[in-house]
Amino acid sequence: MNTPTKALTSRLFVLIHIYDRLLHEVFIMWQFIWRDSSSALIPGLLFLLAACKVNLFSLNELPLQIGRGIIYFWLYLLSFCIANQIIGIEEDKLNKPNRPLVIGLVSPRGAFIRWVLSMIAFSLVGWWFGVLEWALLWEICIILNNFGSWDKHWISKNIIMGFGTVAQLAAAFQLVAPLSPIAWRWILMLAGVWLTISAVQDLRDIEGDRAIGRNTMPIAFGETASRVILSLGFGLLPFATHLLLMMPVGTTVKVLLCDIGLAVLSLTVAVRIIFYRSPQSDHHTYMLFTYWFCLTLVSAILIL
Repeated sequence: MNTPTKALTSRLFVLIHIYDRLLHEVFIMWQFIWRDSSSALIPGLLFLLAACKVNLFSLNELPLQIGRGIIYFWLYLLSFCIANQIIGIEEDKLNKPNRPLVIGLVSPRGAFIRWVLSMIAFSLVGWWFGVLEWALLWEICIILNNFGSWDKHWISKNIIMGFGTVAQLAAAFQLVAPLSPIAWRWILMLAGVWLTISAVQDLRDIEGDRAIGRNTMPIAFGETASRVILSLGFGLLPFATHLLLMMPVGTTVKVLLCDIGLAVLSLTVAVRIIFYRSPQSDHHTYMLFTYWFCLTLVSAILIL
């Protein structure tokens, strides 16, 4: 084999190796975030699309906006999930034993390096895309929740969820256009939902939370009382959604269909909270809540 051929072959092997490493890193990142994509990545993109519609973007402009959204919300979710799983290895051994740190796919040191890099990349992307204030707000939430022990008490944990939703949806809209009163109405309504009844996610992790001393709502108030409170909250949610989000738009067929769909999903969650009581069932109930969140944002695309 002559020298030019050897050099070309060597470069080819290097490129293949780099490509394999990149694919492996994408796989690792996906293992960190896939469980939470329906509560962060997808909702961010949906509200971005709603902003595009409100601001009359053409179809030709959508691919660029969606691409920006994917980059931003991938980092939004990744930076939180890595930090959350670094400090939650023992808990995940009980509640989520297939996570990458538990199965040894990544070492704690490797995860920490990836977290630092993801935070730096998230800040830079937030600055580049013109949403730095919301990126910084989310990074403060990440640090307080995971390294400031705000996740250890249900009040501070719910506060983080509320502010995190503001950071998420405000960035999604502002990636496209300046925030408007209509955008703020939807953002604050949905942030209020996460602030008040997102504790439905804690029903599935009671044993693991108790083992590490986390004082979630089901542990603080008792499981039965918490289920009653949360079920009542989801039972009342259709009225709040109708009054704050649907009624200001007007009475149309689209609004009516969205109203009915959201009400059915919310009431389904309310019923499941009371009658389906196992970690697996509670996980499915929480996932239905995230689907409600996504459907609400789909409604914004349809009716605004």
